[in-house]
Amino acid sequence: MNAAEAGGNVYDKYGTSNPIARRLMAGFMGQLDELVERTGAREAHEVGCGEGELAIRLARRGIRMRGTDAFPQVLEEARNRADAAGVEIDFEAVPVEELDPARHAAELVLCCEVLEHLDDPERALDVLASLARPWVLASVPREPLWRALNLARFSYVGELGNTPGHLNHWSRSDFVRFLTRRFEVIEVRSPTPWTMVLCRLQSPPS
Repeated sequence: MNAAEAGGNVYDKYGTSNPIARRLMAGFMGQLDELVERTGAREAHEVGCGEGELAIRLARRGIRMRGTDAFPQVLEEARNRADAAGVEIDFEAVPVEELDPARHAAELVLCCEVLEHLDDPERALDVLASLARPWVLASVPREPLWRALNLARFSYVGELGNTPGHLNHWSRSDFVRFLTRRFEVIEVRSPTPWTMVLCRLQSPPS
């Protein structure tokens, strides 16, 4: 499986000219901005950053950013985009499972459109909990809406609308339940067709 298949990146959703996709992405970005603002974070780490679009967006707002991804080749594009945007971001090729709290912890950890691709999302959740100081902002495709929308545009019909590389599927309530294993859920948003959740690391029992 190549990087595009593993990540489901069959087209550039951030740079698409499709008006419907652009409107959906604008909704996603607006919700993301509001939740990031709520944390008051001054530094953040985007886990599974891909081409770096979210990291660049937050860096432009003055947040000190770093980004990691499992695929070194996609990070070359991220570096090029950051250079073109005039922002400094430290990008590093590290799979989620190998992230080290001593090196990769951050005030805010972003994990958007990543967990649905992983063989062991529970292990990844434990890693995110080890990195959060104390915030995590995570998003995944909202099912079954995601697959229904794919079928409506006659995409991935043979896979019943499932995007290549999507191994895990959560409804809004299922994703919130998944996150509460390690986090206190602060706010849930539903920009179509995603679920986006702001979490805070649970305090240890006294």
